[in-house]
Amino acid sequence: MSSQDLTARARIREAAIDLFAERGIAQASIRDIADRAGVSSGLLRHHFGSKEGLRAACDEFAMAKMNEIRDRLMGPNTPLDPAVIATLHPSAMRLQHYLVKSMMEGPSTSLFDMSMEAGRSWAATVDLETDDLEAWLATMIALKMGMFMMREQVGRVLGEDMTTAAGFRRMLRASLEIFSRPLITPEQAEQAVKALDSLYPTEEKP
Repeated sequence: MSSQDLTARARIREAAIDLFAERGIAQASIRDIADRAGVSSGLLRHHFGSKEGLRAACDEFAMAKMNEIRDRLMGPNTPLDPAVIATLHPSAMRLQHYLVKSMMEGPSTSLFDMSMEAGRSWAATVDLETDDLEAWLATMIALKMGMFMMREQVGRVLGEDMTTAAGFRRMLRASLEIFSRPLITPEQAEQAVKALDSLYPTEEKP
């Protein structure tokens, strides 16, 4: 879809996502975003009020889009749709890059909370074996974000730019292989959990 097909509000949001991801939240000014969107700074403030208001709108939009992709890929009893895979790059990489930037810069509690809430909604639709859902979700979010946060380091090792289709494919393919194969057996996991519980009991005895 061309920029001419987007409303002014959507053009501003798309320009902000790009600039926030490229430069970071602090370094992307209202004027820069307005110039990229082809609108006035006054119109930007009319739609979003402030830079933080714009950032919040970008957070909400990016999270909603990534949740939509997740549900199409990992929904209950949902067969894998090749068409979804085809949409993952570059749109998903762009949004993931933005979300990492937003979460790592400045107040990120609300965005992490949004990720947790989305995770709870997803967990309610699947058979997830855990006795500590909050810890499971928080750790999984950190693992997923870490993969994108360290994309430059991963790219240097692989000799690939993670923002390209080839680099993105290698990283995602590796993650699928990792998550599809247990690294330890269920028996080993049970033994490790028992050892952790004995070393670090949930309730300290007086």
